Amino acid sequence: MRPRSSWWPAAALLSPTMLVLALVVFYPLVAALRQSFYESGQRLDADGFVVEGEWFAGLANYAGVVEQRFLNAALNTTLFTVVTVCLEVVLGVAMALVMRRAFRGRALLRASILIPWAVPTAVAGLMWKWIFQADGVANALLGTGILWTADGPWAKLAVVLADTWKTAPFVGLLVLAGLQIIPAEVYEAARVDGARAWQTFWRVTLPLVKPALLVAVLFRLMDALRVFDLPYVMVGPRKQSVETLSGLIWDEATRVHYGPASAYGTALFVYIAVIAFVFVKLLGADLLSDVRVRRREGSARVA
Repeated sequence: MRPRSSWWPAAALLSPTMLVLALVVFYPLVAALRQSFYESGQRLDADGFVVEGEWFAGLANYAGVVEQRFLNAALNTTLFTVVTVCLEVVLGVAMALVMRRAFRGRALLRASILIPWAVPTAVAGLMWKWIFQADGVANALLGTGILWTADGPWAKLAVVLADTWKTAPFVGLLVLAGLQIIPAEVYEAARVDGARAWQTFWRVTLPLVKPALLVAVLFRLMDALRVFDLPYVMVGPRKQSVETLSGLIWDEATRVHYGPASAYGTALFVYIAVIAFVFVKLLGADLLSDVRVRRREGSARVA
């Protein structure tokens, strides 16, 4: 057991942060979990009188998890996450490779690429809603009359394009930070060995930038799984083709169905936690093993 003098300063420094986390994270989670087992409103008591209040409902609120609307929202959320994260990773890596090159006007290019990420999501949603109107820019350029913001598959595509445009620069920024720390000697050695551009990217750049790329993908996964604002602003609430789990939770809460809303929120929290755990367990295992190897090598050199 460590002496009091060694851990007391650390505990004192961490206590404000832990207090804030307890107030803004842990307490809402516990309150939502409790609320998911209760229902509120009006009901008939044993004597046939109408009473109003809150009562224990057990797992009744979780029965909605297997209903059509929740399953549709879960499917929309999963599909949106997979498609947007894949597109953003490809475009983000390409942006990072371009921004890393030394050429005239590189600072201007970096600033212009990062502008979409700096635009507030609600503003971006309104802008893309204007672009995808029936008489908007998209139909004018394509020569079509597609109802992009109506309920249907075109609405899915419109939301995916808007989110990819906005958040691909975020992935590019994190990947660029990883590219900046790769030594130039590594690329010089690859050129001396006769490696081509694609071989250099696949065997040198991608493995060395993997830690930053995994962090970017993890952040985007958790962010995309709780998407709400873009579908809501561009298409609207209660639209079957673009309704996500966060949108379903918001709709239930605004209709004062706090029990089902809390149950759906708990299910979404568990879903995100499982995805994050599986992602870190499967794709992050190599990173953890690399860290352990470096630590052993460092200890061996010290010894």
